[in-house]
Amino acid sequence: MKSLIDEWKYVSGSKYSRLIFIGPLIAALFFGLMFSHNQISESPVVVIDEDHSSYSRQLISKINASQYMNVTNVYSSRMNPEILLANERAVAVIMLPNELELRQQQGISTNIGILMDNAMPSGLTGIRTAIQEIVQTENMTFSMTRLVQKGMDAETAKGIVSPLSLQQRMLFNPTTSYVGFMVLGFVNIVVLMITTSAAGSIVPRLRREGKLFANGRSPLQLWIRSVPYAVLTTLSLFLSYGLLKQVGGMRFEVEPYLFIVPLVVYSMALSLMGLLIGYSAKDLSKVNLRTNFVLYPSFLATGIQLTPLAFPEPFQIIAWALPMNWLNRLIRGMAFRDGALTAYGQELGALLIIIGVVSLLIGLLLLREAGKDYPSRQPLVNPDVLQSSG
Repeated sequence: MKSLIDEWKYVSGSKYSRLIFIGPLIAALFFGLMFSHNQISESPVVVIDEDHSSYSRQLISKINASQYMNVTNVYSSRMNPEILLANERAVAVIMLPNELELRQQQGISTNIGILMDNAMPSGLTGIRTAIQEIVQTENMTFSMTRLVQKGMDAETAKGIVSPLSLQQRMLFNPTTSYVGFMVLGFVNIVVLMITTSAAGSIVPRLRREGKLFANGRSPLQLWIRSVPYAVLTTLSLFLSYGLLKQVGGMRFEVEPYLFIVPLVVYSMALSLMGLLIGYSAKDLSKVNLRTNFVLYPSFLATGIQLTPLAFPEPFQIIAWALPMNWLNRLIRGMAFRDGALTAYGQELGALLIIIGVVSLLIGLLLLREAGKDYPSRQPLVNPDVLQSSG
């Protein structure tokens, strides 16, 4: 207990107690506001109109009316698309071929070309959807008009042209908000970086001050020093998620008091992992370098920007050793889907296993170092005293 009190005193006077709140909250506020309007709209596109007909002008008007596209220029002759896409003045070039209206009136199929700059794929999602909807609507309108002209009623014509219709619904993140995965990931990474660096400096600091075994050689005396970092990390994450919900509109369906449980377990696993990483560091400057071995894999392989399913199976298995992998799954399951706490025993169990394994390794390292500093076998009587008495 004395170790816990000593660590609380140290933490309360250190920069960590302020940084663990200031850093994540600033990240949540800044990125939450930045991505609060995450829908990409009015992407600049260029149209090459080789037909110069009233129908081609109608198509251009419909393209420009889409919420995802803004026609910045219309050229009357074919040009090199690479020139038009240079300097990111446009993200796509739409080509309307010659005799487009004539072939449409004759009922002959025509290919409309669209060339997209895929250097930044995320900027093309809306354009793909919009152009497909326009083409599909044009095809259906043209086909139904022809069938009605031949004496078929509208309902029968619609059944022939489009016998199947698709109704889809996006669940849990219907607007594909970046706040729910990218911004949330940034906040979690900031917390991870601060906590692992602070917890990793515990042993080097105590060793430098000569206090590593001041309260005994029991691993519990060292293990309990991670509690203040876990408590402050839990509070910081809880406040940051609340700020993201208010500022960025992040979905958070589970009752807050229920989500405290996985946050506490995760924060404890993260603090102990930081303690283990920095245990053998010779000085505090080496601790920050070692935290990169957890920081970068957590950023890349735990579902912050890319689903883990995109990685080969060995990389997915390696991610099991990272506490953030299970935190992200708990967030998606409980906070986004309003899942019950009992339904995520696997994720909580994985975090508890990480806590157990890391605690065991810390205990073994501490006992090994204690054995070197305090040999188990020491002479009970000083040999010099025996010689002088003889």
